[in-house]
This record gives sequence, C-alpha cells and structure tokens, in this order.
Amino acid sequence: MLATADPAPPPTRGLAAAGLALLLLLAVLYVFGAASDLAALASHHLPADHQGTFAKMAGGSFAHAKLVTPGITSYISVLERGYALHELTFALLFIVLLAVPFRRRQRWAWWAAWLPMIANLGYTFTFGIHDHAILTRSLIADIALPVLLLAHIPAFFPRPRQA
Repeated sequence: MLATADPAPPPTRGLAAAGLALLLLLAVLYVFGAASDLAALASHHLPADHQGTFAKMAGGSFAHAKLVTPGITSYISVLERGYALHELTFALLFIVLLAVPFRRRQRWAWWAAWLPMIANLGYTFTFGIHDHAILTRSLIADIALPVLLLAHIPAFFPRPRQA
C-alpha cells in the first residue's frame, strides 16, 4: 500500500516567520494606538479616534464640553488615560507572548493569543458602533487576528504522520 502525500503540507519556515511577523505588526499597531491616545491626552485633547463617538453621544465636541462641564471632561480624561494604559499594558504582554512562547510553538500560547479579541471586539462595539470610520479601522484587527491565528493551526496542531 502506498502512502499518499498530505495535500496540505505544513507551512515552511518562511511562511511561519511571515505569519509571526504579521502578528507582531498587529501587536505594534496596538502599542501605537495606546501611545497615540496617551499623547493626545498629554496635550489635553480627547484621542482622535474617540472624538466622533463623543460628539455623537454627547451632542457636541469635547472642546465645547470642556468649557461647559470641566469637571466631567476631566473625569473622562482620567478614564481615557486609564484605558490607554491598560491597552498599552496588554499590547506589550501580547508582544512578549508572541516573541517567546508563541514563536517556540507552545500550544498554550496559541490559545492565549486569542485573548486580544476581547479588547478588539470591545473597541468595535464601544466606539465603532457610533463612528463608521472607527468601525472600518477596528474591523481590521477583528478580522486579521483570527485569520492569522487560524493560519498557524498546522504549526501548533500538526497532523499525526501516517506510516
């Protein structure tokens, strides 16, 4: 009896490296988003990606709200800063996860790499549903992370070799 060739050979090292590089790029985008939010807040502005949602929900700009209700906008700025710091923390942890255990093909790391989807979907449903520009951008992460992780299935869950 002849052994048949597997129709889907395991990914080459080059493809695996490219997939990991794309995941790391996505993680760097998470860091960039958090850093951008922190920079905006340092200059006493609401992050650009939250202004549309704020205007739609509050009925006016953040700059106007700062004049009318400075206490409330100060509190919103504190919340935004905390949100950005949490986002930065988890983005950096995601990079470490990808760079060490994921790269070593530790199976638990593949499962753990799905956790940013909680934040991705939270962002989409918190801000994206109120601002179509944000919705479009947030869908990139919502789609890219699962696609990239699913593409790694052969590396983390290889088929047993048939004799």
